[in-house]
Amino acid sequence: MQKKEMFSYRTDIDGLRAIAVLVVIFFHFGYLTNGYLGVDVFFVISGYLITKIIYQEAGENNFSIFNFYLRRIRRIIPLVLFIIIVSLIIGVIVMLPDDLENFAQSIVATNFFSNNILQLITTRDYWNIVNEYKPLMHTWSLGVEEQFYFIYPILFLILGNRKKLKYILPSLIFLSSISLFLFLFYSDANAKFYLIQYRFWELSLGGIGAILTNKKEINAKFKFVFIILLLLLFFIDISNELKILFTVISTLGILLLNKNQDKFSVFILENKILVLIGKISFSLYMWHQVILAYYRYVISNTISLTAFFLLLGVIFILSLFSYHFIEEIFRNKKKISVKSLFVIVITASVCTTLSSLYIYKIGGVIHDVPELEIRKDNAKRNMHALYNDRIYEMDKAFTSQNNIKILVIGNSFGRDWANVLLESKYANRIEISYVSDIYNCKDINERLKVADYIYMAESDKIVSKYDLLKIIKEFNMDFKKVWIIGTKNFGKNNGVIYNNKGESDYCSQRIKMNDGYIEANNRMKSKWKDKYIDIIGLVIDKDGKVPVFTPDCKFISQDCAHFTHAGAVYYANLIEKVIIIK
Repeated sequence: MQKKEMFSYRTDIDGLRAIAVLVVIFFHFGYLTNGYLGVDVFFVISGYLITKIIYQEAGENNFSIFNFYLRRIRRIIPLVLFIIIVSLIIGVIVMLPDDLENFAQSIVATNFFSNNILQLITTRDYWNIVNEYKPLMHTWSLGVEEQFYFIYPILFLILGNRKKLKYILPSLIFLSSISLFLFLFYSDANAKFYLIQYRFWELSLGGIGAILTNKKEINAKFKFVFIILLLLLFFIDISNELKILFTVISTLGILLLNKNQDKFSVFILENKILVLIGKISFSLYMWHQVILAYYRYVISNTISLTAFFLLLGVIFILSLFSYHFIEEIFRNKKKISVKSLFVIVITASVCTTLSSLYIYKIGGVIHDVPELEIRKDNAKRNMHALYNDRIYEMDKAFTSQNNIKILVIGNSFGRDWANVLLESKYANRIEISYVSDIYNCKDINERLKVADYIYMAESDKIVSKYDLLKIIKEFNMDFKKVWIIGTKNFGKNNGVIYNNKGESDYCSQRIKMNDGYIEANNRMKSKWKDKYIDIIGLVIDKDGKVPVFTPDCKFISQDCAHFTHAGAVYYANLIEKVIIIK
């Protein structure tokens, strides 16, 4: 392995790796909108280099699937496990229960090469702001690569001899065509981002390029064109599919043109600084998100220019350390034998997995958190979600003869409002009927007819899932009964608030809402006028900030969007001054 890698070593590929990792890092800093394309560059490089090695081995009747996986383990797993251990220790110290529970999930998923699947199931949208606070969010790409490594060698195992080797290229072209077709025409953008079937073509095209140019040198006279195109893609605004497609083409062009490189290409890709960065690119990739996530979680939601340079320095120092003392050592079979490798990897995997499963089982509650009304001795998983979800039990027709009948329509924000009403002074005088999807409620007309009050949740910061005005007219609602529940937000994440515990103003901290919420709230107020219940307006100050704690120092929201029990009680007291239920 080492001889083949040394024989085929190209400094320009390390330069390309450097560009890829740097744009990803700048993207996660928030400075380069298209920087996520660096991952696509890595995919193509990986497919190219892996195929170059195993295709040559197959041609020599020397391909071993065991040796293939052994090389992958040496290359990837030790560093990933080290990062997981460090991240877990920090997380146990600084994270709130919900965040620690979610982090524990991602550790298990990462250990089983499936964090891409977990991300799709949980947050779905890669650009969701909550991902900024996830130390292992970036291991989704490792999940895609490792799943590719499970599929790809099977092809060579079946066709990996001289007689059948000619069938590998058409097989790869066929599989790549199917994957590319799915990528271009499947409608679920989130699934296309995370899942291997929509990403397979990126890695396999690198492999196709490696086979087509096997033992060949192609004149690199116009290599600079592909480099310029790739650099432009990090800044231009076109559809995501086109950006990824052209990124793959540009990267493949750079990889295939390897002879007589022009001066521009040599200057860009083979200068000593980029080559060094390329060598440590895996460590840089693994460390950067961990450092950024914990900085945002513990120190500040925003990254100043000074903080940018300091964090970048820390990332590079840690990466140099892990490259020399983890990556290089574990890749060297003279320093780490196969037996030692498996003992270390299996032990670390089992320990981190079992620890994470335990943390997940106890809901991330390692210690008491009075601000969330959580004690270690009585904690249970999803207690805040369960508090919100209890309203589902009220999805039924009204039964009371004497109580005031209140119909709540909407999603989790509607359930929040129902909890506020149940914590208010009106609780003993009202009966709540809840509907999450008005179009799938068989007895909705009867509930609307007998309801004394109808509350509808306007939950999204930009626009509702449904047009509420259209629904009101479509179901012939009595507009006198109807009230619109406003949107709300309490910042990006409570971590930075919680880790400010030593400050004298801890319980009186206020925070700016996420971008767009104040503007959306003002639009809805203008639209609904006196029928609008302004949740934000009840607490916002002249500086545009909202509180994160109740007067008795309890978090209003555990996830910056939905009410805790204390938050519902707090708002129940506020609405009693402005909402009259007769």
